[in-house]
Amino acid sequence: MSAKSAAPSVPQRTGLPEEGDLVIGTVTSIRNFGAFVTLDEYGGREAFIHLSEVATGWVKYIRDHIREGQKIVARVLRIDAAKGQIDLSLKRINDHQRREKIQSGKNELKASRLVAAVAASLKTDAEGAYATFGDGLVEKYGSLFAAFEVASAEAARFQKENGKAAWVGAFLKVAEENLVPPHITIRGILELTDPSPDGVDHLRKALAAAEAVDAEAVKIHYLGAPRYRLQVGGTQYKQAEEILKRATESAIESIKKAGGQGSFARA
Repeated sequence: MSAKSAAPSVPQRTGLPEEGDLVIGTVTSIRNFGAFVTLDEYGGREAFIHLSEVATGWVKYIRDHIREGQKIVARVLRIDAAKGQIDLSLKRINDHQRREKIQSGKNELKASRLVAAVAASLKTDAEGAYATFGDGLVEKYGSLFAAFEVASAEAARFQKENGKAAWVGAFLKVAEENLVPPHITIRGILELTDPSPDGVDHLRKALAAAEAVDAEAVKIHYLGAPRYRLQVGGTQYKQAEEILKRATESAIESIKKAGGQGSFARA
């Protein structure tokens, strides 16, 4: 299993990683018995990957799997704090975990830049900004980048959850200017039937009632009688859920008033 490239730089952490953590590092030296790595997130602290942890199966030539200067994502196996020794593994991590760690590093780096922008608007430094709101936001949202995402996509929620301190307004402004809210899509299958002579007109009115809830967000696609895919897009999940609920209820209420039947199931 060969390691893949990671982000060129990442935010710095204090102390040591914990056993089981995923870390980003740079291979600095390769020997027959293993490889030495500097940990990008921990000030270049040195770690070691034993030959047996480079890849699954028998490794004949270590350079077939890693090379000097390569960025890698590895798992922390053991830490001897007294000796300052950190042992890593490349084989105890899968491709999905590797991609997520790389993306997480990129997100953290972007978040640190955004915090610097918030600090500048508050006429303080990044350290002062972190001291003011950093720990609280990480505890509340899981990471600073997640906090910026919430501020961008759900400004009202962020304001409600964090009050009206000066930093909140600055944080919201930076999030709005630098992050595009993630677009979410939810959907389901709407079934409408009306065997009456005017059934086609009744179906059209029912579908129009669904679209009228929010013409921009609600999209309906014909799948074949009596099934229709009803889809709602947006940047806020709760809002999209509410639109979907109102749209389906409007369609079903309309068709039932006309003498037909309707049902909806998430897909």
